[in-house]
Amino acid sequence: MRRAPHRGFTLIEVLVALAIVAIGMAAVMGALTSSANTISYLRDKTFAQWVALNQIANLRLSGQQPPTGNSDGDTDFAGRSWHWRQEVVATQVPGVERIDISVRPADVKAGDDQGWFTTVSGIQGDALGTPNPAEPLWGAQTFGAAQTPTTTLGTPAPVLPPPTPQKPPGSP
Repeated sequence: MRRAPHRGFTLIEVLVALAIVAIGMAAVMGALTSSANTISYLRDKTFAQWVALNQIANLRLSGQQPPTGNSDGDTDFAGRSWHWRQEVVATQVPGVERIDISVRPADVKAGDDQGWFTTVSGIQGDALGTPNPAEPLWGAQTFGAAQTPTTTLGTPAPVLPPPTPQKPPGSP
């Protein structure tokens, strides 16, 4: 009597296949975890930038020049508490100050120069110069203003005729 050949997998083949599947699943889980951490970090960094931009907007809307130096505070935004540090520095232009706002989550405890998620810079100040009446009236030719345009020296500016339309080459 002849025995029929056995069909199926041996125990070793099954264990090797199971090990390969386990290694593959571990790699997929690692990639998913890394992706979730990256998304969480980018969300927090975006919120930190919004907190900094809001702080700069509040300073500008107050209408007051902030005093030079450092100050800090806490604010709530997007269901989370944020800590910000503001540094106001005078620039070389009189009346204009640079504002640097650094932001991090309030639960992150770090030194003054560490742990910040973002730093946003802004400028605040008075007008850079007084209006100059000798400047040309931009758009006077376009809108047909009754005033005569002048050059920077105060002399009347030449009025140029409108350009004539050009015909494309080879047209009759």
